[in-house]
Amino acid sequence: MLQLKTAQRPRKRTARARIGLAVAGGGPIGGMYELGALRALDEAIEGLDLRALDVYVGVSSGAFIAAGLANRLDIAEMCRIFVTGDSDQATFRPETFLRPAFYEYLRRAAGVPRMLWRWAGDFARNPFDLRASDALLRIGSVLPTGLFDNSAVERFLLDLFTSHGRSDDFRELERKLYVVAVELDSGEAVRFGSEGYDHVPISRAVEASAALPGLYPPVEIDGRYYVDGALRRTLHASVALDAGADLVIGINPLVPFDAPRAHASGKRTSDSLLEGGLPAVLSQTFRTLLQSRVETGVSRYAERYRHADLALLEPNPDDVEMFFTNVFSYAHRKRLAEHAYQATRADLRLHRAEIDALLERHGLAVRGDALDDTRRTLASGLRQPKGRTSATANLDNALADLKKTLKKQKIA
Repeated sequence: MLQLKTAQRPRKRTARARIGLAVAGGGPIGGMYELGALRALDEAIEGLDLRALDVYVGVSSGAFIAAGLANRLDIAEMCRIFVTGDSDQATFRPETFLRPAFYEYLRRAAGVPRMLWRWAGDFARNPFDLRASDALLRIGSVLPTGLFDNSAVERFLLDLFTSHGRSDDFRELERKLYVVAVELDSGEAVRFGSEGYDHVPISRAVEASAALPGLYPPVEIDGRYYVDGALRRTLHASVALDAGADLVIGINPLVPFDAPRAHASGKRTSDSLLEGGLPAVLSQTFRTLLQSRVETGVSRYAERYRHADLALLEPNPDDVEMFFTNVFSYAHRKRLAEHAYQATRADLRLHRAEIDALLERHGLAVRGDALDDTRRTLASGLRQPKGRTSATANLDNALADLKKTLKKQKIA
């Protein structure tokens, strides 16, 4: 579902438009949706180079994508890495992201004797004053803070961002990148990549932004602990708007499911989400909370950023595929990415007139031939380039810079 929020007071253009990208979280399936949607935009919009935007903002799984694009990894390559597994630049193994956090288990287990000793002392002093709730709190203090070891996330990204001419240093990027995480002890959102936080390696910042409580332990950086950036806000598009973007493309992969709408459109689903038990109820609750924050933020942007346009991509509310697939599953990533790719293309065709008008203000246009080609699939456009090395990657980047410079001079 494509939402367009047009500027109330567009700037008078004296130079090229500044374009930003804000990518929200959503676990593995959220990342697959985002890759499919961005690949559709990449093919369908003339003049849009997703590797050469002015500002990138990533949260949780969206931080992987934003950091990759800011680091000259194009969407096709990221699809080869994370979706098809055909990349010659990196090997993605989902199981490495799901290894039990044994060190965290042992560290917490080491605190059990001390907890029992204190509990015994309290019982001896006040045998009739201990409550069941107190017991649960004590037991909770020795439970692991995460099920899985997220150190593999950092190692994978470190390898990816230190090869083929890329960098793991925010300060070395030519384009502004912000990775948002939440500081555990204050609850405040932190923008890694901003002044005072740009010394943190990009791989470490993404690990922190994707540390969903309960699944992954908080990540320590400079003596502080950080967790998933979506806990504070969902999209953080305001970060790109604050950086002066004239157009922000936002992607939010998780929306609440509308069962009556799905039934009305003839889609097969249960009569009530209650039939799905606790997982379905929790998923709907979580998605509703995230969506409400997105809607609140977007409504404020219209007033606060009157000069800027926002194009927000989300799944349709009756999207059965996106709701009934396990948020943390990698098993169906090819199908989900293809689904997002085709759904985004359908949205672009449906709203072509509005999109054309918005894009024109920013020097962009819809590629009608690409959008109208019904034979196109995500997989068909992911042929693996041959003979690539770090040297050829650097050359590609240099040629892209030259092309961009010549285009600027032409505009001037």
